[in-house]
Amino acid sequence: MLKHNPNNERIKHQYFGFLREAMRVSEPTIDGVAKAIARFEEYTKYKDFKTFRHEQAIGFKKQLSEQKNQRRDTELSKSTLHSTFAHLKRFFEWLAREQGYKTSIRYSDAEYFNTSNKDKKVASARRSKKAPTLEQILHVVFSMPSNTDIEKRNRALVAFTMLTGARDSAIASAKLKHINLEEGSFFQDAREVSTKFSKTFTTFFFPVGDEIKQILVDWIIYLKTVKLYGNDDPLFPMTKISIGKNNQFECVGLKSEHWSSAAPIRSIFKASFTQAGLPYFNPHSFRNTLVRLGETKCKTPEAFKAWSQNLGHESVLTTFYSYGEVGQERQAEILNQLSTTDESKSSSSNLVSRIAYLIKEHGMELI
Repeated sequence: MLKHNPNNERIKHQYFGFLREAMRVSEPTIDGVAKAIARFEEYTKYKDFKTFRHEQAIGFKKQLSEQKNQRRDTELSKSTLHSTFAHLKRFFEWLAREQGYKTSIRYSDAEYFNTSNKDKKVASARRSKKAPTLEQILHVVFSMPSNTDIEKRNRALVAFTMLTGARDSAIASAKLKHINLEEGSFFQDAREVSTKFSKTFTTFFFPVGDEIKQILVDWIIYLKTVKLYGNDDPLFPMTKISIGKNNQFECVGLKSEHWSSAAPIRSIFKASFTQAGLPYFNPHSFRNTLVRLGETKCKTPEAFKAWSQNLGHESVLTTFYSYGEVGQERQAEILNQLSTTDESKSSSSNLVSRIAYLIKEHGMELI
C-alpha cells in the first residue's frame, strides 16, 4: 500500500523550508504542520496535492472530528482539530500560489478547512492553569534526598526553577558562568542559553526563601570545589550511564555535558512530586506560581512591571494575560475584602493607577 507520494514529498520539503527561513517558524511548530499534512494525506490515500478539491476538506474534517484519541479513547480536542485545520488551510493557500499548482488548486477551496465560530471559541477559550502552591514546592524540595551527585543535582534543579522561573530549555542549556551568586542572578544569554524567541535578559532570584537559594549556592560550590567544574561547564550536567556488574545500563554519576533536550528535567520533576505524595506539576507551572506570588507581593505597578521583566516578558500585559489569572479562592477572598468601604477605596485607587500605568506604557492616552 502506498505510504507516500514523491511529488507531495518534494513540495512539502519546499513548504517547510519556506516556513523555516521566510516565516521564521520554530521547529516544534513545523513538526505540528507536518503532522497535520500527514493526517490529511493518510485520509486521501496519498493522492497528489494537485487533485485537491473542497470535498476532500469537508470529508477530512468529518473523519477527524470522529477520530478517537489513542491514549484517552476520547474524541480529539477542539484545539487539536482547530490547529490541524488551520495548518492545512495555510498550506493549501500557499500551494495555490506555487508554480505547477496554481492552475490545479483553487485558492478559495482552502476556506473549507475553516471550523465553526462555536468550535473556534471552544478551542481558543482560556482555561484555568494548574500550578503548585509555594508550600507544595517547598515540601517537594525539602523532601528530596541529597546524598549522591544525582540527588544533589535534582534537588538543586527544582530549587533553581523556583528561584528563577526559567523555562526548562533554558535550564538545560545554562552554564555555571551564567549564574552570579553575589547579585543573585541568572544571565540568560541567548547566544548560549536556549531562551524563547532567542531573547537575552537577566533574571534576578525571586524572593522565595533563603533556604531555596542556599541549596543552589551549595550545589554550585560543590561543582566547582569537589567536581572541579569550570565556568563553561553545565549548571546541571546530564546523567552518566554505563554498564554495571549485571551487564545492564546503570546511572553511575554525572557527565560534564548538557542535556540534549529538556525531557530529563520534566522526568525529574515528575519523580520528585510523586515521591513527595503530590500530583505532578511540570517546570513551566512554576512560572504561574511565581506570577500569583507577585500579585500578592507587588504593591505598585512599577513593582509588578519589574516582576514581569524578571520572567522575560517585555510587556506586563503578557504576564497578566498569559499567567495572571486569579484563582477562585483568591477571587472570593478579594471580593469579600472589597465589601468594606476603606478596602474598596484603596483597591479602586490601586486599580486606576495600574490601568493608567499600562495605558501609558503602551503609548495610549486617556480620554
